[in-house]
Amino acid sequence: MLVIIRIVNAVVSIVTLVVFIYALLSFFLSPYHPIRETLAKIIEPLLVPIRKALPPTGGIDLSPLVLIILIQILGAIMVALLRSFI
Repeated sequence: MLVIIRIVNAVVSIVTLVVFIYALLSFFLSPYHPIRETLAKIIEPLLVPIRKALPPTGGIDLSPLVLIILIQILGAIMVALLRSFI
């Protein structure tokens, strides 16, 4: 069971890092850059429902921040559930 908990923690960390890198690269790279396009294929499907739910904030996209928070919360819940089975 501890192996599964470590895998969940690793996946949460990797996804959080990818979302952070995607948000950071949006400031520096063109939307048509191959790296950014590849990351968009992974991250954008997760961001679209959050963008629909968030009210407009005047040009600031807070959806990556909300996604990171949600990923961290879901990861913590999963780890807590897994630990309860030990």
